[in-house]
Amino acid sequence: MRRLIEDKHLLAVRLDGVLKVPADFLDESEPLTALRGTLFVLADDGFSDDEAMEWLLSVEESLQAAPIDALRAGRKAEVRRVAQALS
Repeated sequence: MRRLIEDKHLLAVRLDGVLKVPADFLDESEPLTALRGTLFVLADDGFSDDEAMEWLLSVEESLQAAPIDALRAGRKAEVRRVAQALS
């Protein structure tokens, strides 16, 4: 799991000293495939991991959904376009 986080396949937060990955970031037991590229876009925009986590899980007005929900619904291009516009 740690390797997937280091390679930006997943994003995690540390709670009580333990790395936690939101269940929404997984498809079954594998990382959501659309997540990795989106994490790179956010990192390129200067987002810290904490900021990226907050953005992905919070409702984005222009998407009318949380970005992670839009990714899970197959709206990868739209999510990345919105993420790129944030810079």
